[in-house]
Amino acid sequence: MRLPLLICAAALGVACNTSDSPSSPTPTNEVRYGVIGASDAIGFGSSAPCGLFEDCAGNGYAPIVKRRFQADGATVQLANRGIPGGVLSLAILGLAQETGRTDIRGTLIDQSAPFIPSNSTHISIFAGGNDANVIGQAVRAGRGGANVAGFVDQHVNQFGVDMVDLIGRLRLRSPNARIVAFNLPNLAAAPYVSSATVLEKSILQRIAVGMTDRINALSAQGVTVVDLMCEPRSYNPANISADGFHPSDAGYLLMADLLYSALRSGTAAPPPASCPQRTLLPVF
Repeated sequence: MRLPLLICAAALGVACNTSDSPSSPTPTNEVRYGVIGASDAIGFGSSAPCGLFEDCAGNGYAPIVKRRFQADGATVQLANRGIPGGVLSLAILGLAQETGRTDIRGTLIDQSAPFIPSNSTHISIFAGGNDANVIGQAVRAGRGGANVAGFVDQHVNQFGVDMVDLIGRLRLRSPNARIVAFNLPNLAAAPYVSSATVLEKSILQRIAVGMTDRINALSAQGVTVVDLMCEPRSYNPANISADGFHPSDAGYLLMADLLYSALRSGTAAPPPASCPQRTLLPVF
């Protein structure tokens, strides 16, 4: 139902309009923020991570965003549905199980999205890091055979299909929510793969760039995409935790800065179609 323009909350930077578009939630001073992600959603790698499904005063991006909204005068309900060790869909979960991975704990589509509150006003998504690693491990296990590029592209394409599915489910469940999604940085440049061969890194680059392109394409469905791939600060060692994969406190603060701006306004600079960070390794 449309509400009068008079209730728009300028303090939250929410544009006043009469559109029924799901990217423009009804403006009020009450924020109901749902979070979909993996271990990043609970702030793993920070000095103060939260527990599973916990709303805590941590140093991950989700609690920081909550505090930013509160500082702007909003009442905030945070529904953190992050699943540490989670992947997007059953397609990647099955691949993980086939290659002996026992640390993948669930899927965001089946075990996170259904528990986002139906009255959510804002939803953020950060998916793909674990998925990329599962595909890369499968290649190392020989699953790509003589056509590694085709194997990679098949699973990256499926990731794109599943992201569209996730957005569709969220639209049905929380029709008035503004949805913001991070794309991926080039994981081939991350310290956790520093000992990998150049070929292995090039394959991981193909996976991460391909997934980023699928996430970027969600903008056509009204999703606001926040760019990490071409953001130089994504690759600053100070923004990466000691495990070489998760963000540090500084990295989560950067993510929160970028995310809060997009959640608050519903806009973000379009991710560049090309940048040096997309080809840090030889193109596979």
